[in-house]
Amino acid sequence: MSDLSKIPVTVITGFLGAGKTTLIRHLMTQSNGRRLAVLVNEFGTVGVDGDILRSCAIPDCPVENIVELANGCICCTVADDFIPTIEALMALPERPDHILIETSGLALPKPLLKAFDWPAIRSKITVDGVIALADAEAVAAGTFASDVDAVDAQRRADESLDHDTPLSEVFEDQISCADIILMSKADLAGAEGLAKARAVIEAESPRKIPILEMTEGVIDANVVLGLNAKAEDDLNARPSHHDGHDDHEHDDFDTIVIPMPEVEDPQTLVVAIERLATEQHILRVKGYVAVSGKPMRLLVQAVGARVRHQFDRPWGSDARQGALVVIAEHDHVNEAKIREALGA
Repeated sequence: MSDLSKIPVTVITGFLGAGKTTLIRHLMTQSNGRRLAVLVNEFGTVGVDGDILRSCAIPDCPVENIVELANGCICCTVADDFIPTIEALMALPERPDHILIETSGLALPKPLLKAFDWPAIRSKITVDGVIALADAEAVAAGTFASDVDAVDAQRRADESLDHDTPLSEVFEDQISCADIILMSKADLAGAEGLAKARAVIEAESPRKIPILEMTEGVIDANVVLGLNAKAEDDLNARPSHHDGHDDHEHDDFDTIVIPMPEVEDPQTLVVAIERLATEQHILRVKGYVAVSGKPMRLLVQAVGARVRHQFDRPWGSDARQGALVVIAEHDHVNEAKIREALGA
């Protein structure tokens, strides 16, 4: 099969809460006649991102073209989950013109790229490009690398030292694998923050690639789609901390699903999540909560102590049973204290 007849796939990666779902929502509105399909991968059994995207379905990306794989990393479950799902998307009555894959925030992109070499699909699809989102405000604050030059100097001085945290390794692998990097939340970072974030990203990237600013997921689709990168044939240019390993582990992180009772005041919940971020080192909180006297679901999404919430749609026939997915580094998880803090 020629490259022209292969379905292009764009892999959208990025750390927890960097704005991947928001970007895909925007790209869905900028399809320009392309029939899109979306594959969303999440940790945890509560599918928040997939539900958000299905609520934004349009004729060029109908609900049946939006598939969610939860509770597992697709790069670790290639044969069981990823390959059959891709085959199902390609077998839709109306074949998609372009497939978007949103990886989980903890996923390493390179093992996923290797999956595109599987015989069942390698002649049918190609990786059009890897788009990595980096939260400009967080990167500028040194969340992933407080002093890149100093760490590199220490490594050169003593090769036995390992100054990487699990989070920094995920961040660096995502940057190293990308064809374009989008600095999200540019409005929150400001000019100084953007300059700092750019410097960190440039130091981590193994090659010179475009680094663009983005706010609220708004970017010209023509800039990020149609790259024709054929990334599956370019793996050597995309180094990873896990090169030479057959697989990778996610044991550094724990995911807990907390069933939530109705809450009286959303702001009280916001304060509790902010406190968890500082006291329990929580990385990410997302899910839905029922608010007393309100017919709408409250969508909650938090990155660290930055909490956003909004009423997204009526509960309808769904039981008013809320649930929050909480993601934290393994050594910092205390489920009892998390439940207590959230009033669950």
